[in-house]
Amino acid sequence: MNQLFIFPFNGNGLEAIDCVRDQYEFIGFIDDNIEKQGQHELGFTVYDRDKLDEYPNAKVLAVPGSPASFPSRGQIITGFMEDESRFISLIHPSASVSPFAKIGKNVLILAGAVITSNSEIGDHVCVLPNSVIHHDSNIGSYTLIGSNVTVAGNTTIEDNCYIGSGSRIINGVSIGANTLIGMGTNVIKSLSKDSKVVGNPAKQL
Repeated sequence: MNQLFIFPFNGNGLEAIDCVRDQYEFIGFIDDNIEKQGQHELGFTVYDRDKLDEYPNAKVLAVPGSPASFPSRGQIITGFMEDESRFISLIHPSASVSPFAKIGKNVLILAGAVITSNSEIGDHVCVLPNSVIHHDSNIGSYTLIGSNVTVAGNTTIEDNCYIGSGSRIINGVSIGANTLIGMGTNVIKSLSKDSKVVGNPAKQL
């Protein structure tokens, strides 16, 4: 059985444990914050990066990201692991992923998520619980989709975006790179790169 580390010890990482099941032997978390390192009350251990050298064949899932830190998400992931062959994707057993969808590497798809036909999920993407990515949509690399998000068909979300929980994106629009969409936002038209929007309908901050 392949061994697995998850980086970092954060909310996304904790939820990823539910996806491991019998696929991997979970060794523990990797985190640079010394205050997080050590034995956790739930039974797992948080290590520093040196632990990776002890398990050269272990796989890695890297899932950093929050509304505050998402602009540097790509830099954090690429800086953490140069050997991209070690990255794996995890999909919760209750998620529904079409056999006609394309899923990149280092992708986390959590419980209840739905990825439908002819949609494409780039590398290093997180899709949190109960979100739906409809047909012919493209989610760019390093993007994080919050929980209970609806992305309607023929929608493009470019690289390194953060889509807040409960947001809805109408069909056929394009979301430019590095965009932040706040929780509960309804997007009814395309957004240029580096946008920050919130509200119903979405308005620039």
